[in-house]
Amino acid sequence: MNDTQVTLVGFVATRIDFKEMAGGPSARFRFAVTPRYYDRRTESWTDGATSFYTVWARRSLAVNLAGSVSVGEPLVVHGRLRVRDDPADAEGNRWFSADIDATAIGHDLNRGTAAFRRVVKTDTPLMPTQKAAVV
Repeated sequence: MNDTQVTLVGFVATRIDFKEMAGGPSARFRFAVTPRYYDRRTESWTDGATSFYTVWARRSLAVNLAGSVSVGEPLVVHGRLRVRDDPADAEGNRWFSADIDATAIGHDLNRGTAAFRRVVKTDTPLMPTQKAAVV
């Protein structure tokens, strides 16, 4: 209810790691977001620092993600932001990481075209290498 919802626009940085878990399918990948801004001093567009997020998808979103997305593709990701504070290491360094529990993922149509295919739901779960019936 009080979760922080975010929408990120960026690129797939790693291959999709799909696993069939006891609670259902799960997939994750690293997502790179690089802001661009117009630098008036140089009168040109400049890239800012890239931020990386781990995106998690569950159930049918995980299956559809694994069958639809490859490294380097532009995506729009929407979901709940989770910031983790990992314990300090032996040298006293603390690490923070940002995860996104995705509720929706799609190709960024500002950067290309896509052909949507509706998946017909079946009683048996699909592995990402299986082809679903298309309507």
